[in-house]
Amino acid sequence: MTSTPHTDDAHPYLRASTAGIRHHTRALERTVPPEPAGRPHLDVLHAHLTALHRLLDQLAETARPPHPAAGRQLATAHTRLWQATTAVHDAFHLLPHNAGAAGASECDPERLPEGPPVLTICQRHLAAGHAIRRKTTPTDLNTPLHGHTTACAR
Repeated sequence: MTSTPHTDDAHPYLRASTAGIRHHTRALERTVPPEPAGRPHLDVLHAHLTALHRLLDQLAETARPPHPAAGRQLATAHTRLWQATTAVHDAFHLLPHNAGAAGASECDPERLPEGPPVLTICQRHLAAGHAIRRKTTPTDLNTPLHGHTTACAR
């Protein structure tokens, strides 16, 4: 006999991802002195944001026909998340290379079929950028959040 999944069991992987981010945030808060952000850290965060970006895009598309107002709000969140993803990508490139750090040999393009991590983040960002530019205008991508109304502010 099988039982229907509880509401809590509807999205276990998404909940696990959220729990992982919370755990990581708490672990960073406990390090004394605080560990500075590094390129590998931002690369992993960028990968998470681009995956979340694709999920939000799919949610906006499915919400739009039956609930246009909710679809518009999700589309706005989709754009804002892209802006955050772009900022993380830019920050990655502003951080110094740690040529002498442990793990620097991981950047050997001979060993990584996808190329060095500095190219992997750029390839991921370009692929996500192509996807968002098919649905979003450059004006929308550069619009600041100020003046945006939410359902709670009305």
